Amino acid sequence: MRRLLPLIGLMLPAACVTSGTYDALQAEHDKTVKALADRDKELADVKAQLDAEKAKTADLSARIAKMEEDLAKTLKDRTSLQASVEEMKTALADLQKRKQEADARIAEFRSLLGKFKALIDAGKLKVKIQDGRMVVELATDVLFASGSAKLSSEGKAAITEVAGVLASIPNRAFQVEGHTDNVPIETAQYRSNWDLASARAITVLKTMVEAGMPENRISAASYGESKPAHPNDTPEGKAANRRIEIVVVPDLSSLPGFDELNRAGAS
Repeated sequence: MRRLLPLIGLMLPAACVTSGTYDALQAEHDKTVKALADRDKELADVKAQLDAEKAKTADLSARIAKMEEDLAKTLKDRTSLQASVEEMKTALADLQKRKQEADARIAEFRSLLGKFKALIDAGKLKVKIQDGRMVVELATDVLFASGSAKLSSEGKAAITEVAGVLASIPNRAFQVEGHTDNVPIETAQYRSNWDLASARAITVLKTMVEAGMPENRISAASYGESKPAHPNDTPEGKAANRRIEIVVVPDLSSLPGFDELNRAGAS
């Protein structure tokens, strides 16, 4: 692009090739380069998340292979080691189940990325894995005016589109989480960042329900400024912390010990 700028200057009429024109073109070039770099970083982050999940799956596969090897050796002496064999079978089945669950999570994450590809490419949202949960993140600066919990027309369209995609995922519940930066707010309507984040989360929830999300599959929460995604020491960090996160609630029934926990709770 830098090589093209002198050529552009030769092609334009002399009256048009001014310092201001060159600076504007240079600024647009720098803006494009930064946008591409930001996009590359986001893609790198997603790739790193997928690589981490793949590493976990590979580790489970290695552990299963080792368990199978140990089981084969143990089976040579059924009489003396029968109890150990049964334990090994149980452990092997547990590892296989965990591997299947890990594979399913990777497939679901990839599917979610595919469903939101258009919105991701448009820069309207991000999809990430955080604390073992799949999260759809939207910047509140796009959704709401400063200090407001009323969705902009563009924000409402984005939330409606997101709701349609998420509602199509079977057997999943979602939680809308409101987050703010650390700049305090105290108005007649919102006495704190908790109140503002809560109002925004509920607004998003209601919009998703209006767009077709079943009420029994969605909830709202407010974290205020308590869970920043980035340090609040720069304008960019503050902007990143002003966000709405829609969390895909994990299916606890697939966790080891779930049935035992249910039985203990019922007794």
